[in-house]
Amino acid sequence: MIIVMSSGNEENVAHVVSRVKELGYNPHVIVGVERTVVAAVGDERGKERLTSLEALPYVEQVIRILKPFKLAGREVRTDDTVISCSGASIGGGHFAVMAGPCSVESREQMQEAAEGVKAAGANMLRGGAFKPRTSPYSFQGMELDGLRILRDVGKMHGLPIVTEATTPEQVAVVAQYADMIQIGARNMQNYGLLRAAGKVKTPVLLKRGMMSTINEFLMSAEYILSEGNPNVVLCERGIRTFESETRNTLDLQAVPVVKLNSHLPIVVDPSHAAGRWDIVIPMACAAVAAGADGIMVEVHPHPEEAMSDGQQSLRLSKFKRLMDTILPLLEATGKTITQPGARNSDA
Repeated sequence: MIIVMSSGNEENVAHVVSRVKELGYNPHVIVGVERTVVAAVGDERGKERLTSLEALPYVEQVIRILKPFKLAGREVRTDDTVISCSGASIGGGHFAVMAGPCSVESREQMQEAAEGVKAAGANMLRGGAFKPRTSPYSFQGMELDGLRILRDVGKMHGLPIVTEATTPEQVAVVAQYADMIQIGARNMQNYGLLRAAGKVKTPVLLKRGMMSTINEFLMSAEYILSEGNPNVVLCERGIRTFESETRNTLDLQAVPVVKLNSHLPIVVDPSHAAGRWDIVIPMACAAVAAGADGIMVEVHPHPEEAMSDGQQSLRLSKFKRLMDTILPLLEATGKTITQPGARNSDA
C-alpha cells in the first residue's frame, strides 16, 4: 500500500515512516514531482492496519497497490525515474549509449575500444570481467584483473563503466570498481544476487531473462528495489523463440509496455538479441523509435580476434555509423546523450 502525503514536511514524513515500521512494514519514501508518498512493503496479510494512517492530518489517503510489483509500478510513482551513473543520466529524456567489448581481454584492447566509442559519442563503457558462459570450457573472463583494467581505462577516458556480477559475493567487489552493476539474463531470477544488488547503492542494469515475461521481469526489479536500492535500469535483450536466423528475438513491444507499467528506465541490447553484427544498426534504430532510454552495444576493435561474441560485435567504424544513424532519431524523439562528468574515486 502507499500512503499519499498531503504535506511533504520532513517531520511529518518521518512520523509516517515510524508508524509504518511499528506496524511491521518496510517504508520507502518516494519524492515525486507532484507528491511525496510512502510505500509500505511487506506481508500482504493485515494491510488494513495501514488504513488507520488516514486519520493523520498530513496524510491525504492510503491506497492499495493492485500490481504485484509495488515499488517499480506507476501507481507509486507517475513521473519517470532518472538514474545518474557518475554523470551519465538515463531516463526522462536522457539517452545512454553503453558500448564496448563482450569481454575484457587486455589493457590494450580496452584502451582502443574506449577511445573509439568515446570519440563516436558513447557515454558509458561496457566490458565483462566475470563471464557466465554456456560452456565451462569457454573463456570465463579476467575477473579482478579485468575489473582493474576497466576502472583504469574508464577513468582515463571519462567514461562510467558497467560490468556484470554473477554471484552475490561478487556484488560488493564489482561495486568497488564499477559505476553500474549488470545482472545478466541468466541471473534475472537469481534472487540471492538480486537481494545483494539491492543492498548497495550502485546503479544496477537488470537484463530480461531469455524466457521471462514482462511481469516476471518487473518482479525481479522489485527484489532490488525492496532491499533499498532505487537505482535500477531495465534492459530488453531479446527472448528465445522458434526463430533460428537470429540468436534471440528482440521484443521491442516490451519497451512501451514497460513504460506504461513502470517508472524505471529501459534500455535495449540489440547485439545479444541479434547474435550477428549486420542487423545491429537497424535494431538500434528501432529501439530509439520504440522509446528506449538507451542502447547497449558490443563493440570490438578486432571482432575476428574476440575471445567471446565476436560475431555480434561491431567494428569501431561500424559503431561510428550507428551513432551517426541514431542521432537524428534521438533529436526527433526529444532525447539527448548526456556526457558524463566526474567519476567515482579510486577503489
